[in-house]
Amino acid sequence: MRALVFGAAALVMASFAVPSSDVAFAASEVKVLVNSQVITSGDIAKRVAFLKLQRQKGDLNKLAKEQLVDETLKRAEISRLRMSVSTTDVDAAFGRFASSNKMTPAQLSQILEKAGVGVDHFKSYIAVSMSWPRVVNARFGARSRMSNDDLVTRMTENKTKPVTTEYFLKQIVFVVPAAKRNAILNARKAEAEASRSKFPGCDQAKVFAATMRDVSVQDLGRVLAPEVPEMWKPMLEKASGNTTAPIVTDRGVEYVAICSQRQVNDDVAAAAVFRAEDIGKDKAAGVSANDKKYMDELRSKAQIVYR
Repeated sequence: MRALVFGAAALVMASFAVPSSDVAFAASEVKVLVNSQVITSGDIAKRVAFLKLQRQKGDLNKLAKEQLVDETLKRAEISRLRMSVSTTDVDAAFGRFASSNKMTPAQLSQILEKAGVGVDHFKSYIAVSMSWPRVVNARFGARSRMSNDDLVTRMTENKTKPVTTEYFLKQIVFVVPAAKRNAILNARKAEAEASRSKFPGCDQAKVFAATMRDVSVQDLGRVLAPEVPEMWKPMLEKASGNTTAPIVTDRGVEYVAICSQRQVNDDVAAAAVFRAEDIGKDKAAGVSANDKKYMDELRSKAQIVYR
């Protein structure tokens, strides 16, 4: 989440010159119209404050406007396709970000308010940042797979097939209903952690889960290292025994059981490695080609009026 929100110039909270009092804004005026949606001077001021926290340089007012235009278009597309993350997802990400900076959510909220960003503005940014990749992947995922010809070309260029780790995984979920989240989350964390030392192995996973309350098992099957979701990669690398440390998600508390792992270099593994390399290049450039293509399309169809 830290990388997602603030990128390489990660925000070190202790280094901020936090305002001694809350930032006051003048009455908001409409500054940009994106289709039927309004972007106000207040919205822009909050984004400028956010950019300052990120230590961005240049014309921050202009950059803030363009970011908000893009986010407005993204938000509308996310809503149209019904692919938004939940409020619980956003709150969990907010909490993880606070924790990664050695703060409580309340302390992070105080800093954001004093800096003039505001919690709602930051959470809105998080929601779009988490939801938008779903939309892009849904649109381009199948078409972005590497063709056989491309795979042969890449392997010829590389001389040898790349090697990666092949996992067979199961996901153990200690379900936490949204209505009871605040009341039982800590207890479920303790249950999940305690269960790891008793985990009998993947063959007995469902029988094991049946001995506990509201625990489900999902068979993830074969997963290659480049395809492992970002949130799980460091957990798998640091796994003790055959389970990872538990983490809090929108479903509750969960950990991954490693049924087996080995090094492989077949064609499917090679394609996964090459695809991961391409995605890494896109990230280094700051935006993927598919993301840019999608945004160019949305902008070309939108009615954007600056005032």
